[in-house]
Amino acid sequence: MKVRQRIEVSGIVQGVGFRPFVYRLAHGCRLAGMVVNTAAGVTIEIQGPSEQVLRFQELLPLEAPPLSRITKIQAQPLPLQSETEFRILHSEKTEAAHTLISPEIATCDDCLRELFDPADRRYKYPFINCTNCGPRFTIVRNIPYDRALTSMDAFSMCPKCQSEYEHPLDRRFHAQPNACWVCGPQLQLWDRHGRTLDCEDPVQAAAERLQAGAIVAVKGLGGFHLAANAANERAAQVLRERKRRVGKPFAMMARDLDAIRRVCHVSADEDKVLISPQHPILLIEARSGNDIASQVAPGNRYFGVFLPYTPAHHLLFAEGPFDYLIMTSGNLSEEPIAIDNHEAVERLGTLADYLLVHNRDILCRCDDSVVRWSKGKLRQLRRSRGFVPVPVFLEQPLTSVLAVGGELKNTICLTREDQAFLSQHIGELENLEAYKFFQEAVSHLQQILEIKPSAIAHDLHPDYLSTKWALEQKDLPQVRVQHHHAHIVSCMAENRIHGPVIGIALDGTGYGTDGAIWGGEVLVCDTVSFQRAAHLSYVPMPGGAAAIREPWRMALGYLWLEFGAEALHLGLPFMREIDKRRAQFVLRMLETKVQSPLTSSCGRLFDAVAAIANVRSTVTYEAQAAIELEACLNRDASVQPYTIELTDCGDHFEIGYSDLMHQLLRDALDALPPGIISRKFHDGLADVFVRTAIAIRERFHLDRVCLSGGTFQNAWLAARMENLLRDQQFLVFTHAKVPCGDGGLSLGQAVVAAATLETTRRT
Repeated sequence: MKVRQRIEVSGIVQGVGFRPFVYRLAHGCRLAGMVVNTAAGVTIEIQGPSEQVLRFQELLPLEAPPLSRITKIQAQPLPLQSETEFRILHSEKTEAAHTLISPEIATCDDCLRELFDPADRRYKYPFINCTNCGPRFTIVRNIPYDRALTSMDAFSMCPKCQSEYEHPLDRRFHAQPNACWVCGPQLQLWDRHGRTLDCEDPVQAAAERLQAGAIVAVKGLGGFHLAANAANERAAQVLRERKRRVGKPFAMMARDLDAIRRVCHVSADEDKVLISPQHPILLIEARSGNDIASQVAPGNRYFGVFLPYTPAHHLLFAEGPFDYLIMTSGNLSEEPIAIDNHEAVERLGTLADYLLVHNRDILCRCDDSVVRWSKGKLRQLRRSRGFVPVPVFLEQPLTSVLAVGGELKNTICLTREDQAFLSQHIGELENLEAYKFFQEAVSHLQQILEIKPSAIAHDLHPDYLSTKWALEQKDLPQVRVQHHHAHIVSCMAENRIHGPVIGIALDGTGYGTDGAIWGGEVLVCDTVSFQRAAHLSYVPMPGGAAAIREPWRMALGYLWLEFGAEALHLGLPFMREIDKRRAQFVLRMLETKVQSPLTSSCGRLFDAVAAIANVRSTVTYEAQAAIELEACLNRDASVQPYTIELTDCGDHFEIGYSDLMHQLLRDALDALPPGIISRKFHDGLADVFVRTAIAIRERFHLDRVCLSGGTFQNAWLAARMENLLRDQQFLVFTHAKVPCGDGGLSLGQAVVAAATLETTRRT
């Protein structure tokens, strides 16, 4: 008996070879019908013997292309038609967009073989791609994902490329960036003033200059990199000076896996991450005695390494004798990555000696993603290229909300039904360029997803640029969301759980409901509300933001609380480096409470301990003191953790510092190695938060704990706390798909706002 079915497929099903896969499957099952891209995904109509239609439906999800991700399949019967063949139709756009756009994918093995095959017509073509690899999100103007709606519409395909593009059984069938030497984008090498250099092979010329120690701005998929030879100490130092990046580590691209293994301790799981289709930057423990320039990652036990992910990257390594290149974002520190050629000349001309540019427009800035493998999971530290715009799938549908994130590591989030779309990493909203990028991201994400939000969620802090922007949008209601509540709900949303939960939120800065700076919080919360069940005791921040840049100020603040004016005369090593007049001035600020806001920040506690342990008393980038305190931690020693007091204050618990400061002072004056002090502090901090969770469980009868906040990027603390909590029979939930830091904040804001709106509607 013949039947006809319409099958609607949702998910990442465009630009990944899905229609040719359906075409081949239909032919194999001897079925007639058609397949077409729509704004909702892919629509298939199949007709033939009922047993073959059933076989087609069974094989559809099982044999789908590797880069596709099917989220929903719906089928319904249709009347029979008089057709005998299966066809691929042109895309339709008749409704609101619900399809998912694929993220950028690293060059596939098939394309790499062609790239280095002298007999292939795309031999050494730096923009080779197919349906299994290449640019996606960064070249899309709108959907459906068709060439006319991408930046490739500027290039008319030659007859050979057009033939591939139109042939359903070809690997490049409807590969929208399809091109070749004859008809596609081209590379040029420019000097820093934007003048084209006369060279036969721009890649070879760029590689020669990199080997000689020059800095080259390289245009990639989501923007420019600043590249330098990672084994050249002078080149790395010059790049630091020009980029004004004093101590923050650089990312490093390596020729291949063997090259990474020579300088890093790489596990089997980390191997898989490095060669995954996303090719993210992976933090891996460095080997001692490696040949990498000391200026690549000073004071850090990890390298951020990744593999070439564009054809141009592979060609650079093929032409150059180097095995490692610094590949850092093409920007001045804290500015957004440059994407336009002439913008790059203007912004990067003083940073780079040369620019390797191309004439395919980047429509959306997108930095590299940064990840870490920890406790059996891939943990996102910066979620961007390769992962955006794949949504986080929520437990239940929500009203559409735009959440605008915080001030640092900003991302935005748009929700649609049971999907939450986080933007690429936007960064620090501290200057006009970053604010413009933020506005671009809001506009672009709404456009390609065709989502009109019903409300805007923002942080409580009135001075955040994201908050100010939200408050200017008078046409939509606004929902204020406390920073640490958003952190915990972000963890809940990712793990698809309901409240109430015990939420441990540890970070550097978050505006509290009492106007103080929070950051060491234990909440009892659900998606609508929270109760502050415990927190680190308040301590003054002498000089406000200056105390973040100078951890010695925080150390003096903690010691002053315990020892008063004697804090200046304790004989601690870090105090010998501080000008006595400056120290006296800070002491007066503490005594008079002038410019000394109160904080419960865990990040500031790390700063103080780092200074007292003589690890770091001033910083040049965010969390540097905490990072170096973890880096020096002695992992092999057997130590007794510091004892940190927990006080029941009736309606909440407070974690105090008195015992900790006395123990720290004793060990620092006894010249105990910083690695031992760090280990005792880390373990003591984990212990006290576990004791706090136990006390809250007894009071509230809860056994689920969510861990969130930037402090949990500290792998040692996160793993120890998770293990101890599980030993105490807690159910522990952590981040993996979104960052635990402020890069995941917008997800929590969106879910809190949607839940708040729904509660308001009901009542």
